Parts: sequence; structure tokens; C-alpha cells
Amino acid sequence: MIIVVTCVIAIAVIAFILGIRPNDLPEPEPVSPFAHLDERKAAIYENLRDLQFEYRVGKLSDADYQSTKQDLQKELAAVLSEVDRLKAQLNGNVKSAKPAAAVPPPAPTGFVCDSCGAKFETNLKFCGECGKPMKVVKA
Repeated sequence: MIIVVTCVIAIAVIAFILGIRPNDLPEPEPVSPFAHLDERKAAIYENLRDLQFEYRVGKLSDADYQSTKQDLQKELAAVLSEVDRLKAQLNGNVKSAKPAAAVPPPAPTGFVCDSCGAKFETNLKFCGECGKPMKVVKA
């Protein structure tokens, strides 16, 4: 009796699988070219927050904190420039498809984060301390 029930279930499953036509299945969502970059950006921000926490707790020396933070900021800058490059490429700007030479704009006297008050010598899109968007403020 158990074998008969198992065979009937197996036949029903096979008939169901064969009965689904490919056009009955929904279209898969298109893969965003920014998805992996957004995930990487979020991971870098999380690493920066964790790094700052560990530094404030005293687990890291000042030199280790500064070098690791600088490495993460460089990596974040590369990800953000790739996002900008992809946006420009998708908008039809073919000439900006190549990454421009990394020449930082001349910095004014300084940049200060409105949220946490951290000061930076170079212009950043996001604060290296708290991760919030920066506004240019001369110090």
C-alpha cells in the first residue's frame, strides 16, 4: 500500500513538473550592475564603523587605526568612482567610461563633518568617521 501511494505521489510530481510551460514562469528580475557595488559599499561602511568602535574601545593603536582607516577609505573611493563611472556609462556618456586620472581637487583650508565635527584635509563625499554625507565647510 505504501509503495502504491509513493508511486502515485511521484507520478503526480512528475506530471506537475512536466505540465509547467516555460512561458507560465515569471520573468526573472534583471540583475542590477550596481548590486555588487552597493553590497561592497555597505560592507566597507560597516568595516569603518567597526574599526572606529575598536579604536575607541582601545583595541587598536593610533597608527593601526589611521592606516586601516585610510585603506578602507581608498577602497570606498574606488567603489564610489566605479558607481559614478557606471552611471555615466549607462547614461550614454561613452567618453567617461575610462576612469579619469586620480588627481584630487585642490583642497580649501579644510573640511568638517556637520554630524560629528571630524576635520579632514581632503574633500570627501562621506565622513571617514561617521559615514554621513559631507558638506564643504571652510575651517
